[in-house]
Amino acid sequence: MKLSELLQVIQPIEVSGVTDVDILDIATDSRQVAAGHLFIAVPGTQVDGHQFIAKAIEQGAVAIVCQTLPEARPSGVTFVKVADSEGAVGLLAHHFFGTPTEKLDLIGVTGTNGKTTIATLLYKMFRRFGYKCGLVSTVCNYIDDEAVPTDHTTPDPITLNRLLGQMADAGCKYAFMEVSSHSVAQRRIAGLRYKGGVFTNLTRDHLDYHKTFEAYRDAKKGFFDLLPKDAFAVTNADDKNGLFMTQNTQATVKTYSLHSMADFQARVLEESFEGMSLNLCGHELFVQFIGRFNVSNLLAVYGAAVMLGKAPEDVLVALSALRPVNGRFETIRSREGVTAIVDYAHTPDALDNVLATINEILKKRGQCITVCGAGGNRDKGKRPLMARSAVKASDRVIITSDNPRFEEPQAIIDDMLAGIETAEDKRKVISIVDRREAIRTACMMAQPGDVILIAGKGHEDYQDVRGVKHHFDDHEVVREAFGIS
Repeated sequence: MKLSELLQVIQPIEVSGVTDVDILDIATDSRQVAAGHLFIAVPGTQVDGHQFIAKAIEQGAVAIVCQTLPEARPSGVTFVKVADSEGAVGLLAHHFFGTPTEKLDLIGVTGTNGKTTIATLLYKMFRRFGYKCGLVSTVCNYIDDEAVPTDHTTPDPITLNRLLGQMADAGCKYAFMEVSSHSVAQRRIAGLRYKGGVFTNLTRDHLDYHKTFEAYRDAKKGFFDLLPKDAFAVTNADDKNGLFMTQNTQATVKTYSLHSMADFQARVLEESFEGMSLNLCGHELFVQFIGRFNVSNLLAVYGAAVMLGKAPEDVLVALSALRPVNGRFETIRSREGVTAIVDYAHTPDALDNVLATINEILKKRGQCITVCGAGGNRDKGKRPLMARSAVKASDRVIITSDNPRFEEPQAIIDDMLAGIETAEDKRKVISIVDRREAIRTACMMAQPGDVILIAGKGHEDYQDVRGVKHHFDDHEVVREAFGIS
């Protein structure tokens, strides 16, 4: 693509050099630049891309987009000055990769908890309907049935648009994606046109980045502010921020609720560790999901599918056939009758929801043993809150390591233990730094009829220690401890 064509989607302040030059690819990382590439220098939170302009030119960049023009400007390289290079990345990437969201219907799902479940179930449902679909999620990205590994909830703008472009080229009709607060704040989704958006809920998370809850909330709201008039917004009326999210959107707003009047409503008729019987919008059905938080997720899926034009009866049939997402309230049974639940819950609210579900089904007929930790180099303020949530709703708690990253595991555990205040609560708790040993200990403690919750990592098959990902899968450790394959 010619540079002159690319520049039509942004507003350059100054252009130095020729624009009739072919651009073979674009990059924001100078290490990924090769001959014929456009390099966009972005002032990041860790490093400033402007420091690597010379390196990008050395690697073969023929054009540079930046906020500050360098003093040294070699001939043969075109320099484009813009007011906001971070915002320009998404616009340039979307155009370079063929404006994919004009060729497929893109649905974004945002909120603290439930994003992966809702996006993945929509992807699975619409594939059941016979459509080619794409998925952008925390667990894995998919181009129809082709898996593409992922490192972030929402990829950087270039990776994201390249992925969406591949989906469009593969004939995908729909794409479902998780939209993180980081991606809105950092404008990774700039230039994308959404057909619809879903809001799940909002609780404390990512304050290490956003600093305040209000900034985190406003980043989520920014997604709905961007939706066009011909889009829809399906929002959770049971969350106090649900209607706040959509108060400035141009999209058609629909609500879902378990507790009040809404466009899409549901209530639980019966539940067990095998699933639930629901009344959903006046229809009874059995689903292979557990917990009221999952009823909320299923309502969001139902609402989005109906807003995409699917017949309600077809959506209900598909819902009854769907199974839980990997690492989201997954149950593993021992031969002796102990139930282990592997779940991604890594916030106080998520722990509260999962434990409330377990205790509601248990009804004191067995003990609840919780194994949990907290991630390193993340919001430290939630650590004591998570421990408090675990102790409040469990008979026994084992505090252990999660992904310590570049922190000492024991220091993270100490931060969590600081949230346990009474002598009675302290008697419930032990700490074991080694996560494998913690899970094995919980399995040895458990008696027939007990439930073990292993929280925090869910689908992850690694443990991040000092920047190295070591293989570690909670499911595998549980099955080994239970003596089952």
